[in-house]
Amino acid sequence: MDLKLKNILSMFVFLLLVSSSNAQSGVYDVTGANYGGKANSDITQALSKAWTDACASTSASKIVVPSGTYKFVGATFKGPCKGPIEFQLQGTLQAPEHIKELPKEDTWVAFERIDGLTLSGGGTFDGQGATAWKQNDCHKNKDCKFKAVNLRFNFITNSIVRGITTKDSKNFHVNLLGCNKLAFQDFTVSAPKESVNTDGIHMGRSTEINITDTTIGTGDDCISIGHGTKQLHVTNVTCGPGHGISIGSLGRTEDEEPVSGIFIKNCTITNTDNGVRIKTWPASPAKGTAVSDVHFQDIIMDNVKNPVVIDQEYCPHKLCTPEVSSKVKISNVSFKNIKGSSSGPVGVKLLCSGKLPCENVELSNIDLTYTGDKGSITSECKHVKPTINNVAKPLACATSS
Repeated sequence: MDLKLKNILSMFVFLLLVSSSNAQSGVYDVTGANYGGKANSDITQALSKAWTDACASTSASKIVVPSGTYKFVGATFKGPCKGPIEFQLQGTLQAPEHIKELPKEDTWVAFERIDGLTLSGGGTFDGQGATAWKQNDCHKNKDCKFKAVNLRFNFITNSIVRGITTKDSKNFHVNLLGCNKLAFQDFTVSAPKESVNTDGIHMGRSTEINITDTTIGTGDDCISIGHGTKQLHVTNVTCGPGHGISIGSLGRTEDEEPVSGIFIKNCTITNTDNGVRIKTWPASPAKGTAVSDVHFQDIIMDNVKNPVVIDQEYCPHKLCTPEVSSKVKISNVSFKNIKGSSSGPVGVKLLCSGKLPCENVELSNIDLTYTGDKGSITSECKHVKPTINNVAKPLACATSS
């Protein structure tokens, strides 16, 4: 046999053995011989096959996407898997620019029904959303089509997302549904303030979610907390640009589940439309829901237009009947040690429901200065009698009804 050919065959056998060894040891590299993925090319099939193999492993497994940029049309990575699984994204996955190229219009990447998932590696999910933002009218059209979310986590348990970036999603960056004991650490959301409906992390019907040491800059809510969320802890989050950290909006549809046990602490909010906010729709359906045991504490506001908000008259673009009171009951809410600057003249705005006034609301150690030129800082309260401690008079429900 020709020596050159013999060397080529030997190398081929060696690569196969390495690939096989990696798989047997629980490492599934999408650029390995078994999968054939390459940087600057489409690795949809390679990554999907690697997931299938890793998910079938009865021992702990790891999928690796090495450094580099890879095209990825999209997929739903489904469980249950037979063992713990780590998805290590070291490079950048890049979505198609146009929605029509996606397998599902409302989803780019989804993880579903998995216990013991780790998403790590320091890589980036790049949604390439600029074209979609121009077509998005959900902010004014209640019947709009929901565009692709960068990352969906559906029914994920006992899992962690660590050191990952989501960039320029076509719609929400992250959506959680039915998750339990899911943590985000050292997580980054990046999109310009002009991006439409690009909430950073949105969740609903989920329990024991922890978000720590995270940086979110986007065109909508940094974190939006939907109905059915319980025991959420948000700590050391930097938010801005965006619309702040919001509970809601709630009360727009029937059979919404209560929200309770929400703890937002040690966060910095910069150059946003809102700071910390609870928002509910007027004219709620007959079966209202409830918000309780909510605590915002140790928050720094830096040039925030509306720093402290309860808005039960939330009705953007006149998509509701504002004259009819909200049926969402709000109780046991505290705003403590909130300091910094407000770019709007109303530093504290508590507009509660006339039908179901807010109960057990506390304002404590609120210290905000107004940076604008429309008079002095003030506050506005309606259908609420908060407990007030160490709050300057202009911020202590200066006008109330």
